Amino acid sequence: MQSTLASMWMFTVSISGLKQSSANRSSKIYTVNINQHSMPSPTATPYHHGDLRAAMLEAAQRILETEGIEGLTLRAAARAAGVSHAAPKNHFGDLSGLLSELAAVGFRQFTSDLKAAMEAVASGSAEERLDAMGGAYVGFAKAHPGMFVLMFRSERLDLHRPALRQAIDEAQAALAGSMAARLGIADASAGRAPITPEQTAAMVRAWSLVHGFSMLLIDHRLDRVLAHMPPGSDWRTLLAQTFSVGSHPR
Repeated sequence: MQSTLASMWMFTVSISGLKQSSANRSSKIYTVNINQHSMPSPTATPYHHGDLRAAMLEAAQRILETEGIEGLTLRAAARAAGVSHAAPKNHFGDLSGLLSELAAVGFRQFTSDLKAAMEAVASGSAEERLDAMGGAYVGFAKAHPGMFVLMFRSERLDLHRPALRQAIDEAQAALAGSMAARLGIADASAGRAPITPEQTAAMVRAWSLVHGFSMLLIDHRLDRVLAHMPPGSDWRTLLAQTFSVGSHPR
């Protein structure tokens, strides 16, 4: 299953433009609040000697979340970090290197959020843990839209960079483990269990739903839908109801 899910992951990112180098169920969904400060703070302290790489990544994320990827250049990141325009090249080589290392930061926090959500309902059923993961998936996109877009849609990432490749693999493993548990596939995350076409389809269906929901939410395509929902409702309510319309793997 590991290789199957890996193919699914790479297919998802490739059709979104990332450069490749290599039914029915309860409407209750378990979610966790995503810490808005779990990623580097938009008001991070300026660069100081000996911390250039971290300062550059923090500065790059501030630009990414406020101006979008179009505003993120090596010069802009260097200026925001308070270093010379030539300094970033010593650590990242070029803009693709900076973006790839930044995406790796995003994937690591993304994985941490997924795991924390599932651990919060560790005593629950596999279905509840998968629901929790879905909520965390969308929550991350909502909290960090610029980073989420970079992770899944940028053409300028280099998948050969070890940090990014490892971070993607770890996120993939977290997703695989939760989906496999829900489908009753033992040891799937270790690649030792067979997976049927039906199970593959169920995984794709669940993943497509949560990823598509995330993109619609951060692109504000769901704003009018949410505005017409009952008072007190939010995207979590809508996600739970969407899951309940027969889209959950079984």
